[in-house]
Amino acid sequence: MPSHDPQYELSEVQFDILDALYFVESYDHILEDAPYPETVVRAEMHTLIDRGWVQVMRLDEEKGDYLRTAIYDLDNMRDFYYLATKEGLLKHNGH
Repeated sequence: MPSHDPQYELSEVQFDILDALYFVESYDHILEDAPYPETVVRAEMHTLIDRGWVQVMRLDEEKGDYLRTAIYDLDNMRDFYYLATKEGLLKHNGH
């Protein structure tokens, strides 16, 4: 898996984003917790999602629950919710 490759070390920004995603969170919550410009957060979120370290979720209003989705829109990140994956949490914790 690519995430175990040394070239995929966490940047400080990625670490801070994963730190905010131990529970399902909105994009706005991530922006509040990560002290970086939105353009930087958006780019790093895209990288984390591509590496499988962050799962994109959508709110199912009928069920009142979050569901995983493989489809998301980089231009409308606020329409989704995010959660660190097991692999992302392991990476965040240095394993």
